[in-house]
Amino acid sequence: AFKVSADTVRRDLDLLAQRGAVSRTYGGAVTVVGLAATDTPFTDRSAVHRDEKQRIAAAAAERIADGETVILNGGTTTLAVAQALGLRRNLTVVTNNLWVPAALPTSAVRDVYILGGSCRVASNVTIGPVAFPGTEGISADVAVIGVGGVSDRAGFTTTNLQEAQMMADMIESAQRTMVLADSGKFGRSAFAHIVRLDAVETLITDSRPDAGLRDALASAGVDVVVAS
Repeated sequence: AFKVSADTVRRDLDLLAQRGAVSRTYGGAVTVVGLAATDTPFTDRSAVHRDEKQRIAAAAAERIADGETVILNGGTTTLAVAQALGLRRNLTVVTNNLWVPAALPTSAVRDVYILGGSCRVASNVTIGPVAFPGTEGISADVAVIGVGGVSDRAGFTTTNLQEAQMMADMIESAQRTMVLADSGKFGRSAFAHIVRLDAVETLITDSRPDAGLRDALASAGVDVVVAS
């Protein structure tokens, strides 16, 4: 369409990535700005802020104790948490993230449960009740939740309405909640509200929020952890 070579396109995309306008993916690129507003494929999201997500995941894994019951929702950062649990033992993991079971170190887990429902193929997650047949619900020690946006006005948000309700139910089922969000999600309000800021105990991120969001999080009693 532009009458240029493939090498020129690659160089242009690399330059745009260096400037922070796009994130390079295999065979192309995705816009950074649009990620919180649209439901992008899992493989595209996994390429965005990869190093930051690894640091956030490691910090989250350090805050999970042996023997706990852990809820992990769908998303690339929570998948990184599953991969980072190699030093933990005797965990019970409950998830709607279909990538998680294979990613969990076998030495870390006692039991793994997959929440049922419909499958969203692009995200590789199930959408349904946070419960199992014959039970009235579940109780967990900690919910580890990846979100699409964090703002002082909208709280924690994501792109899909049904998934937002499921994430809210996960938070309700846990004694404490760790939200994982890289700083690219600060100030963004995705379509679907999950919970208010004060429903969460801990936010793990890669850099400090700006003054407005930082004050809102402090007022809501959220402990902000900057992963190093």
